[in-house]
Amino acid sequence: MGTDIFEFSINFIKICIIFISMIALVPLLVWAERRVSALMQNRLGPNRYGPFGLMQILADLVKPLMKENFVKGNRKFFYYLAPILAVIPPAVVFGSIPFSAPFEIPAFEFFGFNLGPYTFYFQSFHLNSAVVFALGVSSLASYALLVAGWSSESKYPLLGALRAAAQNISYELALSLSLVGILLVFNSLDFLEIIKKQSGPLSFSLFEKDFVFSFLPNWGLFYQPLGALIFFISLLAECNRIPFDLPEAEAELVAGYHTEYGGIKLILFYIGEYAHMMVSSALMIVFYFGGFDPYPFSQESLLNFAGSDFMLSLLLLFVFIIKFFLFLFIFMWIRWSLPRFRYDQLMDLGWKKLLPWALFNAVITGFFIFL
Repeated sequence: MGTDIFEFSINFIKICIIFISMIALVPLLVWAERRVSALMQNRLGPNRYGPFGLMQILADLVKPLMKENFVKGNRKFFYYLAPILAVIPPAVVFGSIPFSAPFEIPAFEFFGFNLGPYTFYFQSFHLNSAVVFALGVSSLASYALLVAGWSSESKYPLLGALRAAAQNISYELALSLSLVGILLVFNSLDFLEIIKKQSGPLSFSLFEKDFVFSFLPNWGLFYQPLGALIFFISLLAECNRIPFDLPEAEAELVAGYHTEYGGIKLILFYIGEYAHMMVSSALMIVFYFGGFDPYPFSQESLLNFAGSDFMLSLLLLFVFIIKFFLFLFIFMWIRWSLPRFRYDQLMDLGWKKLLPWALFNAVITGFFIFL
């Protein structure tokens, strides 16, 4: 957290801001999803309460608080624990993602105390093995769905929980294998280092010859197009988003693992789902779209424009946010464009299509790196 009270305070405030921002984005994303679906279906969407229907968010937040607190069965502790477990993993992973370049504060004197120098990161915490950490913690979200289905003591939530666990295990294999290629290319497990290696124009060496394509960015997408596609499809399945929302299939399971939940507990599950969507969008940007890289501009040219490291970090944060909301829009676009898979189709896609192709991609990438 820090070596002195100043660094500790800044880091604590930073963690709170990132966590609160993630929670505050959820009602905005619910409103945006309604507007996107209305746009695609030639409807108006929320438009009565407030400008562009933005006050509808307030109604959506207040209504669950008025619900009766109903608890079914004898597993009350686990029944209350499940919604909390659904929020923690994506919130922790979200804090490990760098949203901008770090900035430095030189040494200074404050009331007779010599403080600094400091390096502050635009993330809750910086890890050298952040990729392993993110994959490990995000996989824990399956336990929340299992606990919710089991503690509800009802057949539909239990079936939804079993589906969710089987789906997450199936697609985590393809997701992890699809990342092997990008990790081989950039040779790092540190998010910041991966983003740093994606700066500048597309350039690589093959057969002792250097190739430079100045009209393309040096993003992971151009090194690993197949890996990016597999990773994105696997993320959709991990988020339980259409066309992979079999754990919540309302036509078969009423609402799946959260059928017996209502009020604020149900809202926590929604926060967990949208938080997973935010984490997925951020990971796609970090691995395959340069993170906060401002291509076609360089960070050096932006530094001359900004005038300081801190202002440069704010500009790069703005670049990341643009990419971030673009991917959130793509998630919503896909939801209202594709039909739901059958369960056998979902399993076939994960085990018979994505997993072999992810393994093939890893082998081919290793072969070219060897060359």
